[in-house]
Amino acid sequence: MLKRPAPEQTALEIVTLDQLVPADHLLRKIDRVIDFSFIHDLTAPLYCADNGRPPLDPTLMFKALFVGYLFGVRSERQLVREIEVNVAYRWFLRLKLTEAVFDASTLSQNRRRRYQDETIAQGIFDRIVEQAIRAGLVDGTVLYTDATHLKANANKARFDLAVVAKSRADYWDDLDAAIDEDRAAHGKKPLKEKERQPPEKETKVSRTDPDSGYMVRDGKPKGFFYLDHRTVDARHAIITDTFATPANVHDSIVYLGRLDRQLGRFDFQVGAVGLDAGYATPGIAKGLEERAIRGVTGYRNPTPPKPGMMRKSAFIFEVQADAYRCPQGQLLAYATTDRTGYRHYKSDPDICRDCPLLASCTTNAKAQRTITRHVWQDARERNDANRLTPWGKAIYRRRKETVERSFADAKQLHGHRYARYRSLTRVRVQCLLAASAQNIKKIALCLSPKRKPAFA
Repeated sequence: MLKRPAPEQTALEIVTLDQLVPADHLLRKIDRVIDFSFIHDLTAPLYCADNGRPPLDPTLMFKALFVGYLFGVRSERQLVREIEVNVAYRWFLRLKLTEAVFDASTLSQNRRRRYQDETIAQGIFDRIVEQAIRAGLVDGTVLYTDATHLKANANKARFDLAVVAKSRADYWDDLDAAIDEDRAAHGKKPLKEKERQPPEKETKVSRTDPDSGYMVRDGKPKGFFYLDHRTVDARHAIITDTFATPANVHDSIVYLGRLDRQLGRFDFQVGAVGLDAGYATPGIAKGLEERAIRGVTGYRNPTPPKPGMMRKSAFIFEVQADAYRCPQGQLLAYATTDRTGYRHYKSDPDICRDCPLLASCTTNAKAQRTITRHVWQDARERNDANRLTPWGKAIYRRRKETVERSFADAKQLHGHRYARYRSLTRVRVQCLLAASAQNIKKIALCLSPKRKPAFA
């Protein structure tokens, strides 16, 4: 006979918190292999040792934040509610069943007042990476880098127009020296100081979050975003670096600086890097060669000419002559080297006016064709050649299994589609803590013993 079960919510039971957490729960795996004790020493300088009210234990606070990132809880207020009712969370944070949970404002006020920059978050991230290195999960010989966008907490319709200088790449000073050397070799005067300044552009600046950048990219949504520039190791896709910038900063701008940070911080002996087509620039190719690192970058389509017009590839560069030869045999001689590092090679208008291919070659009023070539183009071509080798194809193929998968997991499982806070500093903290949480999860899953299948 079917009966209705009688509720017995007031029944007294003697249990331990440890009994209520499943043996294969993710937090148990994390607790077994990750050492969080370093957080106390790392944050100690921010607290008074002998005065004031007892603070929320920083180790407890950051472990609670990791719970939020691990399980995709974006709101700090919602996180506290989840901790109150979830016994696995309480067990992980060493909170008793009857113990009161800290208030959500404690998290937010600590974040605003005590942890005002990304120093602590960066320190925590680095220590987690070091634990992965000691466990043999990271070797640093092959690294993959890419960037993804996070929607800023800003209304895209509320903005002001402003004229700002374009971002300077990490290799800008080296490029200045290369331009001066190249101009001197061709008998040209050095550029004037005014010409050396980065060009300016008009852009939209958010009134809600001025630090965010207005993104306009093919195939991407328009609006105010941040970019998370992330590097992962090839062995187990452990994240070795993350760095946030406004979305109007090109992927390649900060790449070499972040690579140098990893080389210095973790003493990586990097042999190769895998990058998408956005990083296929002469500056990065030159920088990788100087660091004795082989780069494998995606194919970057050149800007197509107008319909019916001749492509640049129809002109052959002759090294000995330092000139381009057109399909009709004319040499385009060197003219100048501009601020961006491109040499200009120009044809002779007197010859071009009588050329049968003039109509498909140029629309210039002077009947003159100009071809540009970067001062570091040779390095770019050597770097591009790596992609065509069997070794390079194998390296590039793993991008989708490493850095692209890392971003997919971050967005799908860890709430990384949106910037939770406003200001560049706080978004950088978000990126660092989210990456740390992903690394913690990856380390725990890699080091935990594999369960035997139910049916052998």
